[in-house]
Amino acid sequence: MYMAMTKIFALAALLCFLFVPSFPYAATAQSGAGQDIAKQAEQYLQRLGTAQARFLQTAPDGNQVIGTFYLSRPGRLRFEYDDPIEDFIVADGLLIYFYDADLGQQTNAPIGQTLADFLLRSDLRFSGDVVVSDIRESHDLHQITLTQAADPAAGAITLGFTKEPFALKKWHVTDATGAVTEIELFQLQTGISLERRLFIYADPAHGRQPRYNE
Repeated sequence: MYMAMTKIFALAALLCFLFVPSFPYAATAQSGAGQDIAKQAEQYLQRLGTAQARFLQTAPDGNQVIGTFYLSRPGRLRFEYDDPIEDFIVADGLLIYFYDADLGQQTNAPIGQTLADFLLRSDLRFSGDVVVSDIRESHDLHQITLTQAADPAAGAITLGFTKEPFALKKWHVTDATGAVTEIELFQLQTGISLERRLFIYADPAHGRQPRYNE
């Protein structure tokens, strides 16, 4: 189960990417500039209702795959990989499913027990059970690192936002062992109409499911 959830957010998640080297400390989470950046990112994500994007996923071993990411907040997302990979991830508002085509089976868990919960919750805030631990800047990105308030050593999510316009560009997940999975978004569209069937799990064992980006 952990490996399946990591493969997504360690995907999506929708949401890291190619790790961008940081400039020397530009703003701390506690500084005025850091607080302004964190607030802007929080408000951006709160307003993010629907989205679709192409994504590049880089695994800890450097292996890369591409696909299409769909989001409908709160509660729903889908990661669909390009051919020949038939794996997919879908969250239907209650559960998040990972279908492993090699095994021909799915695993699932309540969204609230996965890393996807942060992005999908209706009351998304950089406070409470999630805290901002670091804010850095590259030449074109604000990078905000979030950890669990109760267990900072359990891992972290770093979100990357472009500066002009301010928009989600990438994220990477660092697990408790230090392994990093990155997701980078391209051709991001927001505020669009998405079919509800995108966010319903359909068992491929009952016949090949059409890819939604075909």
